[in-house]
Amino acid sequence: MTNKELQALKERYVAAGAASPNEQFADHATNAELWDADGKRMIDFAGGIGVLNIGHRHPKVVEAVKAQLDKLMHTCQTVMPYEGYVKLAEKLSGIVPVRGHAKVMLANSGAEALENAVKIARAATGRSNVICFDGGYHGRTLYTMAMNGKAAPYQTDFGPMPGTVFRAPYPVPYHGVTEDEAIRGLKMTMKADSPGKDTAAIVIEAVLGEGGFYAASPSFLKAIREICDEHGILMIVDEVQSGFGRTGKMFAIEHSGVEPDMMTMAKSMADGMPISAIVGTDKHMDASGPNSLGGTYTGSPTACAAALAVLEVFEDEDILGKSQRLGDTLRKRFDQWQEQFPHVDNVRNLGPMAAIELVTDKTSKEPRADFAAAVTKKAKENGLILLSCGMYGNTIRFLMPVTIEDNVLEEGLAIVEQALQELG
Repeated sequence: MTNKELQALKERYVAAGAASPNEQFADHATNAELWDADGKRMIDFAGGIGVLNIGHRHPKVVEAVKAQLDKLMHTCQTVMPYEGYVKLAEKLSGIVPVRGHAKVMLANSGAEALENAVKIARAATGRSNVICFDGGYHGRTLYTMAMNGKAAPYQTDFGPMPGTVFRAPYPVPYHGVTEDEAIRGLKMTMKADSPGKDTAAIVIEAVLGEGGFYAASPSFLKAIREICDEHGILMIVDEVQSGFGRTGKMFAIEHSGVEPDMMTMAKSMADGMPISAIVGTDKHMDASGPNSLGGTYTGSPTACAAALAVLEVFEDEDILGKSQRLGDTLRKRFDQWQEQFPHVDNVRNLGPMAAIELVTDKTSKEPRADFAAAVTKKAKENGLILLSCGMYGNTIRFLMPVTIEDNVLEEGLAIVEQALQELG
């Protein structure tokens, strides 16, 4: 079917709230390139929103999933467990930098991982409250919507959010929130709204995802760790978008040396197969009662096979080295753009988790969401999938596969550069 035919079906049968505004339909893809239903080639700088760090359809992952399909597709691991679940749990326990011996629960999505992390924290502490941060994004289920630090479009139209979620500032010095101010704000939240004795967890992204690709400094993360220790609060780090090589390390928290009590992960964990994980210190993970955690499809055999294959690819193909080198390449290009273009400012990266800010001018720093939208639109017209994000909608984020070929990377960057030139 053509894009036009598929668009007509979408308009008739797909709920408006779930329908993509994009009128192109993906047909097939490989690494950092995909082709739509009409055969138009697109370079992918979005990676399915950070899902494809090792590219579309990595051959080893495809092979692993096909092999698993010939053996077992489903039993529900709570009815009859299978090898892939426990092997993946073993692997994750060995690489995730939480305190002490780690245990694992597998789920289906990032939001489901966050929901279960909160359940576990409540069981482990006997407390109810959760503190999150401005600009944070944790999912679209009802409780994770309440955890999000950005109302629109996630909370719009859905009525009152669940209680017991409180907010603190996230340090973004460019927008006037210093690290000291953020710590002061967190302590005030704990004074005014959620005392330590009532707080089960502080949940933080080591790098804001939807909130604009701002990285928390090691000193800030260490301060959070100290506050949690002082009050017996669990520190939960959300690595759903920043994990699995996006920042030059397997997990962004590793840049700080901080060991959280729990971590959540998903997205690039299985190169496109739906799976997530909660990994935490054993005494916390074991706190809830028998059969209190789970779900029909959690840690499905095919998704576990894909995730195990992804971990093999990281070992065999120096993915973290490639990630670091890609980050260096992007930063050099971004520095050139910041010098060349009057509306490009605050270029930043942690590895290839990279972004640029579009502003009216570099003195006022006034966000230009309209310019960001125009750049992404122009890029699409010229064959590049590009995403904006941020509290002000003026950040362009870059989530191309770490495995992108040099010539495809240059072609995509040239499209962005041309859009900045033409629209500036």
